[in-house]
Amino acid sequence: MKISVSSSDELKRLDSFLSKRLVQFSRTNIQKMIANGLILVNEKIVKKNFRLSYSDSIDIDISSKADKSKVSLKKWDYPLEVLYQDKDIAIINKPRGVIVHPAPGNHDRTLVNILLHRFDKELKNALDPSRPGIVHRLDKDTTGIMIIALNEHAHWKISDQFKDRTIQKEYIALTWRQWKEQSGIIENILGRNKKNPIQFESSDTGKKALSHFELIKAGEYLSAVRFFPKTGRTHQIRVHCKEFGFPIFGDELYGGGIKKSKEFMKNIKAKLDNHFSLVQGHCLHAYSIEFEHPSTLKKVKFSVDPNKNFNTIYNAILNDEI
Repeated sequence: MKISVSSSDELKRLDSFLSKRLVQFSRTNIQKMIANGLILVNEKIVKKNFRLSYSDSIDIDISSKADKSKVSLKKWDYPLEVLYQDKDIAIINKPRGVIVHPAPGNHDRTLVNILLHRFDKELKNALDPSRPGIVHRLDKDTTGIMIIALNEHAHWKISDQFKDRTIQKEYIALTWRQWKEQSGIIENILGRNKKNPIQFESSDTGKKALSHFELIKAGEYLSAVRFFPKTGRTHQIRVHCKEFGFPIFGDELYGGGIKKSKEFMKNIKAKLDNHFSLVQGHCLHAYSIEFEHPSTLKKVKFSVDPNKNFNTIYNAILNDEI
């Protein structure tokens, strides 16, 4: 696989450049590939901190990277809704409570393990055997649309679109409190919370995060809002809701957990607590995604409705019941 360096990428570090372009690989994996001579610049072995020049040619030895003997992942037979499939891609509805790829403490019960069971033949030659098919992510409790790349060609094409931010995504969030604004933009710099590294917050040293929003319905205690993220930062919509003053319903990490219902009268608290028992997690759903098909090059759009329990709360907001 060859990549040509454009003028806009001149002077960037090799590992940094590739980690943003090849979202299916972790930065650690890319650095290992560079160290092992699987990534060359102008046919020469270089270090991970090599500074790129305009028109440099980067060669990546995918076949060596995909040595299955070095990767051992178990298959997991778990229900998965496949909305669409062809030779290049599958569109799935990610279930709640499932992390996307193996991580410390969980190597066998992830979306990757489900994909290996469901798409065993298609993913035999995955670009990154530790994350087969994965070109983007959703948080553990976020449900909804995901693109799965079933071959090398699809991986590169879709990864490039994520890098260039040409993919259009729409989310539905159920949040606390009554939104006043009908639409707007939330923009800040996101970085890790120094006291709690699994949490993100506004930071002077982070990365730009931009979300457009449109109010669907503002209830008295909860609201339904559409989000159109223009960047793809970790926990982006969840942090934006919290910092805008409307944490996502059920989001314990960002102030939207069950304790918040104590702020209301007993009869309202009981109703809210009943909704908590339904969702058991934050109410954020990836509703639709639009992108260029890797082979036909035509724009395609897929969508999926939230699950039954999410819809129970959603409809309660729409019908002025909460």
